[in-house]
Amino acid sequence: MSANRTTPPAPVLLGCAKCGAALPDEAQFCLKCGKPVSAPPKKTPVVAELPAEALPALPRKKRRIVLWLVFALLAAAITWIALSDNPFAQAAQEMVGFKHDQTVLDTPFTVGAHSFRYYKFALPEGSVNVSVVGDFDSASDLKTVSTRKNYKDQDHPDNNIQVFVLSEAAFTIWQNGYATSSLYDSGVVSQGKVQCEVPAGAGIYYLVFNNRFAAKAPKAIQATVFLRYKSWLPEWVRSLKERFFNWVGA
Repeated sequence: MSANRTTPPAPVLLGCAKCGAALPDEAQFCLKCGKPVSAPPKKTPVVAELPAEALPALPRKKRRIVLWLVFALLAAAITWIALSDNPFAQAAQEMVGFKHDQTVLDTPFTVGAHSFRYYKFALPEGSVNVSVVGDFDSASDLKTVSTRKNYKDQDHPDNNIQVFVLSEAAFTIWQNGYATSSLYDSGVVSQGKVQCEVPAGAGIYYLVFNNRFAAKAPKAIQATVFLRYKSWLPEWVRSLKERFFNWVGA
């Protein structure tokens, strides 16, 4: 009984590049001349490319989203601090220099009989929530008003003064002797407190001490008045800007 035998495949013969002698498939040197046999080129593996929609999201996109969220939270916090009357917000406003007091008047002076005296002031750039605040005392002589004690005759007409806060247009009308609207009118009094709101935005205003009604009695005035406002623009920036424009215009 004959058994099936598997015949091994015959080796593939290659030719030597130098002498042409036949070489086995795995020969490294020519058996005749000894020349090294060149290795066949290796196949480069092919990497399949994933479709664009299957690629993972780039980290840059995630960072951008986080930055936008941080920016939105910061803007919300700044808005809350700027607009809130909460004690913590008010403290933060003072800490960053958001609230300012600019002196309009803080010196004693006199107003002649049948006359008036005014102090001109302008709103700072970028100011909001603007108000004029302060107090004043009037008397017939400076010694009496400077003591700021109980007046024995403080209701006497010779001690009275009238205080206005007027816009530039209203001041021109009033100065020419016509009635006009005012932001503040104390009435004819010997002492009082100034408290009025001023519209935001650029503008010129006048603090007026009127003694036109007194034909013979001059008045001695002691007053402290401030322009109170809020602004994110630091004072040194406004001062530097003003100096620069003054220098350019010089």
